[in-house]
Amino acid sequence: MDTAYVIDTLFALFSITLIILMVPGFAMLEAGLVRTKNVSSVLTVNVMIYAVASMAFILIGFHLAFGNTETTTMSKWAFFMFQMAFVGKAINIMSGGVGERARLLPLTLFTVIMGALIYPTAVNISWGSDWIKDTVFDLSFVDLAGSTVIHSTGGWALLAAILIIGARKGRYVGDQIRVIPASNIPLVVLGAMLLWIGWFGFNGGSVGSIATKEAADSVALTIFNTNTAGLAGAIATGVLIYIRYKLFDITMILNGALGGLVAITAGPHLYTTMDAITIGTIGGILVVVAVPLFDRFRIDDPVGALSVHLVNGIWGTLAVGLFAADPAKGITFLNQLKGVAEIAVFVFSVSFVIIYLINKVVPFRASDEDQVQGLDVSECGLEAYPEFKRAI
Repeated sequence: MDTAYVIDTLFALFSITLIILMVPGFAMLEAGLVRTKNVSSVLTVNVMIYAVASMAFILIGFHLAFGNTETTTMSKWAFFMFQMAFVGKAINIMSGGVGERARLLPLTLFTVIMGALIYPTAVNISWGSDWIKDTVFDLSFVDLAGSTVIHSTGGWALLAAILIIGARKGRYVGDQIRVIPASNIPLVVLGAMLLWIGWFGFNGGSVGSIATKEAADSVALTIFNTNTAGLAGAIATGVLIYIRYKLFDITMILNGALGGLVAITAGPHLYTTMDAITIGTIGGILVVVAVPLFDRFRIDDPVGALSVHLVNGIWGTLAVGLFAADPAKGITFLNQLKGVAEIAVFVFSVSFVIIYLINKVVPFRASDEDQVQGLDVSECGLEAYPEFKRAI
């Protein structure tokens, strides 16, 4: 008993380390995809999200999410930290999508509410156990590590924010969509690969135990399928964009990999190798289709977060009902669809109202002048590349 307890505690602590490694992953990815004049602001947002969201979850969110749930299989502190490591990821998904025009103070205020109330409620009605889950909602869908609970939650909040804040100045001019290129491709690659590595703790750690042969096999299968879906997403995206444009766009290939990773996250412990390849491939294809589709509707997302996290969060959750249906265990497509829909309605509506109200008091959108100058100066007073700017 003590041996299994220690092993599972160590496993949780190792997984936590990998998950928190995703913080610099998001930061580097976003810093590379925005213009140099906004890099410091993006990095500051990512650090503040980790600190503020985690603190809000420590003080309020955890109890709302899990009530009086106790764990006897590992240290309660390890369980607590593991759950805390997830909360910032939902908001990281949002931060990149509103990059280059969202101000730090209102975004931080929303982070507090997201970490203390919105995300924990989504957890409660899916993974958690308390009066909300038992008396208000009746969700019984499978979402091992959060295709919907984390990725779609962040995506719905992001969509609400973009609809309120609007596009970056100069992104859409008349009927034209102005291309704003990434500023630092090496940072994009570094960030995406850190996220990929962090996903092994994200999904593998969500199995919850590794102290028995069966549990160890489940963890290994989960990580194997996670990696396989990422590979398939990258390959599918690379092939598709080459067929379409005769070019290999590394930013799209990496987003395709991330799309595959998001898609597999709901049920990597349930799939065969071919299932993982198929799910990841479709995830990569969806990224290629969704990125220009959002632009067509003038929904400005500098990092492709909606395409990666929202679209593939939905797809990944529904995929469980297609590839791992087991009515005897309650795993059906209808249950998966119900989970997606209820989380969508709750998160989008609440996020929209809260962002709208915050925006009335403290405007989310930076002024046109500040956007032209860059948010590094107006929001941080610290430029990421001052020598480069002076040289220009």
